[in-house]
Amino acid sequence: MEGALERWCVTFLGSAPASELFRTGHLSEVVAVALADGREVIIKIRAPSRRLAASVQVQRHLHSRGYPCPDVLAGPEPFGELMATAETHVPAHGTPPEPPPPEPTAQLLAALVDSAPPANDFPALNPAPPWVGWDHPGESLWPWPDDLDFDLNRHPGPDWIDDTAQRIRARLAAETSPAVIGHIDWEAHNLDWDGTTPVVVHDWDSVAIRVEAGIAGAAAIVYPSNGTTAVAATIEQTGSFLDAYARARPSQWSSRANETAWCAGLWVITYNAKKETLGGGTGYLEHLGREHAERCSLAGI
Repeated sequence: MEGALERWCVTFLGSAPASELFRTGHLSEVVAVALADGREVIIKIRAPSRRLAASVQVQRHLHSRGYPCPDVLAGPEPFGELMATAETHVPAHGTPPEPPPPEPTAQLLAALVDSAPPANDFPALNPAPPWVGWDHPGESLWPWPDDLDFDLNRHPGPDWIDDTAQRIRARLAAETSPAVIGHIDWEAHNLDWDGTTPVVVHDWDSVAIRVEAGIAGAAAIVYPSNGTTAVAATIEQTGSFLDAYARARPSQWSSRANETAWCAGLWVITYNAKKETLGGGTGYLEHLGREHAERCSLAGI
């Protein structure tokens, strides 16, 4: 890895790594390095996909317009059988507040959607990732999961989870609002924080094309998630986020958009709850069970 990383940096960044700052990753390998020329960069290495080049172009577009995201320096370019990109390392200001305040968090997402390029220019961003894939192209109920290597449809139940997913898909299939580009993994740890203000957005592989209310709804259910003490927003937190988003984008909001947003967020947690029954992350079933009836009502299903 180290030899391949050095060759990649020299070829595409014009300088070799002098030291490693840190290394992490989930669906991709993320390596932060200080280059010999003094720059600090983040190298992201992941499997090739048709979405990758489009995601990078969206990030470049937003950065060029002053949106707070790291500058893309190189890529995507081959890294053996994988693909890699490089972006400026933006040192963290601080850890996410618990819970994150909904107003600035929603405003930052609204600014992203407002500044993003037209969705029609990036067909490679379709289909959307499965956690927002309520309209996935498969014939079965569930999309193929992003981080589990088996078909969710071969494991029916719990019935209330499958039934909820079916009703969400039917409701969102009737949605005719224009599609936009947005960030669909709006968890607090994917933002950099200066006190209670989100100041930089990360994880640009997680851009997708959805109706705007769907993007807001997906964010509203996950923004307080930290993977430990909170796996999803409460009803109150979700409502506060959606109210703040509506204030930021009043011309794009309506009572139907609000219902669509609740429905999209319900898909996210229902999908995660389904995965939990088969060995995925924990806490979603309990959280959804407490709020299921009220969330279904707010989603219009």
